[in-house]
Amino acid sequence: MAAGPRAHLLAGRRKLDPRRRERLARAIVDAARESGLDRDSGLSDAMTPREAVVRLDSFVCDVKTTLVADGLHIFGRAPPPTEDQVAMPFEACAAGERAALLAALDGKHVAPGPAGSPWRGRRDVLPTGRNLFTIDCRAVPSRNAAEQGERLADALLTRHLQDHGDYPRHVMLDLWGSATMRTAGEEFAMALHMMGIAPVWDSTSDRVAGFDVIALAVLGRPRIDVTLRISGLFRDVFSTLPVMFEQAAAALAARDEPDAENPYRAATGPRVFGPAPGDYGVGVIEAVTEFTPATAEDAGEAWLAASAFAYGGTHDGMAARPALEQRTAATDAFVHTQDLPERDLLAAPDYAAHEAGFAAAARRLSGAAPTLYHADSATLDAPRMRTLAEEIARVVRGRAANPRWLAGQMRHGFRGAAEIASTLDQMALFAHLAGAVESHHFDLYYDATLGDDAVRCFIEQANPEAAAMMRRRFQQLLDAGHWVTRRNSAIERIAMAPADAGTAS
Repeated sequence: MAAGPRAHLLAGRRKLDPRRRERLARAIVDAARESGLDRDSGLSDAMTPREAVVRLDSFVCDVKTTLVADGLHIFGRAPPPTEDQVAMPFEACAAGERAALLAALDGKHVAPGPAGSPWRGRRDVLPTGRNLFTIDCRAVPSRNAAEQGERLADALLTRHLQDHGDYPRHVMLDLWGSATMRTAGEEFAMALHMMGIAPVWDSTSDRVAGFDVIALAVLGRPRIDVTLRISGLFRDVFSTLPVMFEQAAAALAARDEPDAENPYRAATGPRVFGPAPGDYGVGVIEAVTEFTPATAEDAGEAWLAASAFAYGGTHDGMAARPALEQRTAATDAFVHTQDLPERDLLAAPDYAAHEAGFAAAARRLSGAAPTLYHADSATLDAPRMRTLAEEIARVVRGRAANPRWLAGQMRHGFRGAAEIASTLDQMALFAHLAGAVESHHFDLYYDATLGDDAVRCFIEQANPEAAAMMRRRFQQLLDAGHWVTRRNSAIERIAMAPADAGTAS
């Protein structure tokens, strides 16, 4: 078998004169510091130059393998074929979508079809264009989802152990109904495995018939006290899962185990929270009308108010704000998992609303935010657990400031310009509410957009309002101290924006 590129790199290092190797390593680290790669890669002063180069190599390879969409999807139109593309019936999907839309507008029947993701092996959802129905919530999590949930749980606990020297004691998971439909419950299974709970399936129907408690000796670590923040769609579609979760917590509380190994013995009260019955969303975006400490407080309050109802067991649909505040303040790690390979956390405001909104809520309660993790489960056999700051750095360098992505958006005129402006909006929200975006990330995005003559002219001509909004957003970031730049030309160009060029909402 031929050696991989990293093997050749290591072999080349061994052939170098040791003194020259150290000089090259120091030069690489110095260059990384000039571009901000040292902070994005998590380098520390305690690392030797060679250790730093290995860490840099890992981050750069991560950026290199980032998937970048080539333009936007056009409804009812199949994407052009590529050589390495997985065989999908795109033409059939496009035709089905067109026919179904016309039928729906004409009040005619639209054939039903199952929900799920082809990326998770659900080829039965193809072709698209059907009126989807959800999966059987009694079959969640599936056996495959439970295996993936175990991988995700292990990835989180390993990462936290590496970063902090100990397991997290209190973890909050952010669960969305749409993701649970696609993955058949991977994130929920992740929560169960952290608790030390294994689902049990009926052998004939493959529905979840109950659960087993994993003994501490088999688990090999303490149980993790898990809290779930569920979306409104999750509440409506998967109503049996909060009940199962609370039953599992009650079973753990009744076990004769040391409190240090089993936090469920000492902690009581509800553990599953979401919006009020019939409500959806978190209201965080609407709270940020400008970038001030007051709006960060308002965003945290919005997240708490939209998450203050308990579900499952005897608490179903009950207001439980004090319990939510107690568990939020005690949280060591907050996790959102993303399974879609074609989307990222800067592509839509929902990620900032949920992840940065929680950070604002925790800071409002305790003055500090816990560790924020963004789990990447797009690759089934190799899930990645990154901090929120690492994920944003990867997306900014791999997609947002990538000329290939910008060129793809520029083919779509008005809508493409709006997407470019929207990415800046999401960066600003993460910076304001979670402090997860550094100044050099805004430097990178400015240089790639308004700082590039071709891109700037495109945005100004295709969507003047988006251009004005971007200038105002950059100015707001400067004024709020979220963006500290030495680029005088950027400051001067942004200052030329009209006074009424948009708001922060």
